[in-house]
Amino acid sequence: MLESLINPKKAERRPWEMFFIGLIYASLSLLLVHWFFSGDQILSQYSGIIVVTFCVMFSLPFMYFIIKREERNDEEESGSIWRIHKDAIYALMWLFLGFILAFSFWYIALHDNNLLNAQIGTYCAINSPGNVSGCITEYISGTQIATGAASSGTMQFLSIFENNLLVMMFTLVFSLVFGAGAIFILAWNASVISASIGVFTRYNLVDIPLGLARYMIHGFPEIASYFIAALAGGIFGVGIARHGIKNRMFLKVARHVILLILVAIALLVIAGLMEVYLTPLLFH
Repeated sequence: MLESLINPKKAERRPWEMFFIGLIYASLSLLLVHWFFSGDQILSQYSGIIVVTFCVMFSLPFMYFIIKREERNDEEESGSIWRIHKDAIYALMWLFLGFILAFSFWYIALHDNNLLNAQIGTYCAINSPGNVSGCITEYISGTQIATGAASSGTMQFLSIFENNLLVMMFTLVFSLVFGAGAIFILAWNASVISASIGVFTRYNLVDIPLGLARYMIHGFPEIASYFIAALAGGIFGVGIARHGIKNRMFLKVARHVILLILVAIALLVIAGLMEVYLTPLLFH
């Protein structure tokens, strides 16, 4: 039933509607886990992964159809890469923003910090690598601890860029092997950002807009790069399946894929610089 809410053609004409689809999918994912798994002694330990799994299941039909549609657009339409694919990228960004807002709201409102336990682990591994287990315990209990000493700007940028580039490559490979599969990494990143917002706001609903601003200033170009990589991998995979590697039409698709990957890398550089040098100026 839920997949009938989405018409990929309609979503590309009015991409902002995907924001509400994202709200619904993420809300259902978190609420279902809270209602049915939080009381289970074993499954509750994997709540963060189950939340993302549900979100992926809801989103797969849209991802599958939109990637097939974009590959067809690559063949049939002429013009710049941006003009051909901008509507799909906008739709995915709105979907992602809906994920983040819903995850953040319910994660804080339900007062169940264990819901995104795996995501808190990822946050701690990045921000407190010397005391990951202690950091996880503190944040899941709803309190906040001090992080370690900050590294130099250049080292921090290189570390962030390397990590983000690795995520982008995983997204590319996932979408190449199974076009719609990239939604797993994208939903995972949305949930990690939501867990970070919970930590930043000290689990206060009123401060969610501030938390969104804190992480989305550099998050938008970063996540856009992942979506572009997902489209590139999916388009490439569909192109091979439809035409093989010797067809003239496939060569056109391959050129567009290379350009999309280069754009994605450029966005990662911009996002890394913003995260290291701009965001700390605005949020001390």
